[in-house]
Amino acid sequence: MRKIFLTIITILMFTLTGCGGGGGGNSAENKPAEEAAPVENKPVAEAKPQAKKDVKGDLKITMLNAGQGDAFLVQTTTQNILIDTSDVDEREKLVAELEKAGVTTFDKIILTHPHADHIGGLEKLLKDNKYTVKEVCDNGIVSTSKLYTGYMKLLKQQKIKHTSLKVGDVLDFGDGVKFNVLYPTKDLVDAVNNGNKKTDPNNESVVGRLVYKNFSMMFTGDAEKEVESNVWADNDAKNLRCNILKAGHHGSYTASTENFVKTVNPEYVLISAGEPTDKRGGNTYGHPHKEPLENYLANGIPAKNIFWSWKNGTVIITSDGKNFSVKPEVEEDWVEKWLAEKKKSAKK
Repeated sequence: MRKIFLTIITILMFTLTGCGGGGGGNSAENKPAEEAAPVENKPVAEAKPQAKKDVKGDLKITMLNAGQGDAFLVQTTTQNILIDTSDVDEREKLVAELEKAGVTTFDKIILTHPHADHIGGLEKLLKDNKYTVKEVCDNGIVSTSKLYTGYMKLLKQQKIKHTSLKVGDVLDFGDGVKFNVLYPTKDLVDAVNNGNKKTDPNNESVVGRLVYKNFSMMFTGDAEKEVESNVWADNDAKNLRCNILKAGHHGSYTASTENFVKTVNPEYVLISAGEPTDKRGGNTYGHPHKEPLENYLANGIPAKNIFWSWKNGTVIITSDGKNFSVKPEVEEDWVEKWLAEKKKSAKK
């Protein structure tokens, strides 16, 4: 009888203390599932791409030295994409740059807005038989300019695909390279096309973030402060951060606002602008202006990492998605000298 009593006592003690050693009754694994302490699930930080010398990779981005107008060539192993086509009177410069790159076929040509210094070279590419254009993308806003109506007519005649871009669209550039459209909004496009809002081409520019694994670059067209403010307000900071920024509006004081530059947080800035003394309708505006340059420097971008097509020539970016390299045709640290000249002129 005594043995039976001791056996019962032992079973009861075993049940109360539990089978986990060291006071396991208060451990999370011994609690019912609904009472267990939540496990903190911290996001894994993305590896930040490093700028290195002579990186080999599937992505190549070239700022073409094509005068005052914008012209950027994006190449993957499967596609050639041209973002803007420079100006009408700079078509030969564009052609020379394309010959240097060995490109005659374009899977996509993206036109950020219908100003001549962005769409001026398209007619040449459409009419010259040595070039093949598969698709043309623009902001979807109808323009009355002769250049715009001219290329739209050619697209129809040649049965070339035409795509209108808006916020949320994602273009596939091949090899996992994506182009996320951040502007314009559908409401803006509809308002302008329906005559409910006066057109403002610069501030209707296609703005997009090119992403390849951990590498990214911001393309801004001629978007000014108003657009930068809207894009900044409508997106999380992580979706705006880029390794490289294409300076808005050729480095004009009308763009590159503090909030936008600080949030994009680029290591490099590329400025497409022609010779300042060009009186033929080129860079008569004195781009780049001192305000954006001072803003870049104030936000930690080294002067040696700011490239201007007139000073540095063609600039080539190569990335493997982990690291990237930026190689200018001409190595010249011009920023400090240019700012000094601007300040000196302002005192006169």
